[in-house]
Amino acid sequence: MTDPVELARWWGPEGFSCPAVEFEPRLGNEYRIAMQPPEGELFHLIGEFQEVDPPTRLAFTFIWDPATPDDRETLATLSLRERRGGTEVELSQGEFSTEERRALHEEGWSAAFDRLEALLR
Repeated sequence: MTDPVELARWWGPEGFSCPAVEFEPRLGNEYRIAMQPPEGELFHLIGEFQEVDPPTRLAFTFIWDPATPDDRETLATLSLRERRGGTEVELSQGEFSTEERRALHEEGWSAAFDRLEALLR
């Protein structure tokens, strides 16, 4: 979940690619992920690592670059636990400025985790 090459294989909704991933999880490090939708302009996701506790927890700030007027920086936290021969991933992220922004992130993360699950099969 933290290797930049592997991250690029599953990050984002179906059809999106990540042509550049700068992602080295160390406390205080910044990261940058370039995202290319199937149609439209390339955009970036940027942030800073707030908590790095391998292999169970990763927390980082999250903001689009460029941000839209209703975007705000949020904190995303991934917690991992071993479960019956696999790994359970729990995500929390917030606080969002609007319900629409929350729903957009929920859809994006759900699709990305579906891609990760397919990749691991």
